[in-house]
Amino acid sequence: MSESPVIRIVAAVVLDPRGRLLLVRKRDTVTFMQPGGKFEPGETSVQALIRELGEELGFELEPRDLEYVGRFSAAAANEADHMVDCDVHFTVVETEGVAAAEIEELIWIDPANMDDVALAPLTAHVMRPYILTMSAALQNRRDP
Repeated sequence: MSESPVIRIVAAVVLDPRGRLLLVRKRDTVTFMQPGGKFEPGETSVQALIRELGEELGFELEPRDLEYVGRFSAAAANEADHMVDCDVHFTVVETEGVAAAEIEELIWIDPANMDDVALAPLTAHVMRPYILTMSAALQNRRDP
C-alpha cells in the first residue's frame, strides 16, 4: 500500500471581530479554504503565512498578530490523491481584504452556517470545531 504524496503548507483561521470566518477560493477551483499557501525555502510558518496573506489578501500582519494553533493533516482539496500537512495559525483582522494573486474569490461567513459552502477537507473536517469555538468566543465578547 503506497502512501499519498504530502504537500507541506501553512494556513490561517482568520476571523473578524464579529466572529465571521474568512475563506478563499483559488482560481480554477470550486472549494473554499482557509487562506495560506506553500513555504518558500527557509521560511518559518509565521514568515510564510505573513507573506501569503499579504500577497493573496493585502493583509499587513506582524508575527505578534498570529497565534499558533497546531499542525494538522487532511486530504488535499485541489490535488487528487494528495494530503496536506499544515501548520495552522489564528488571527483576527479588522479589514476585509482583497482577492489578489491566485485568489479568485473571498467570502466572510458565519462559521455556524458553513454547510452550504463547498469546503476543503482541512476546513470542513479538521478545523471546524476550533473555528466554531473561536468564533463563539469573539461573539460573546461583543455581546455582553
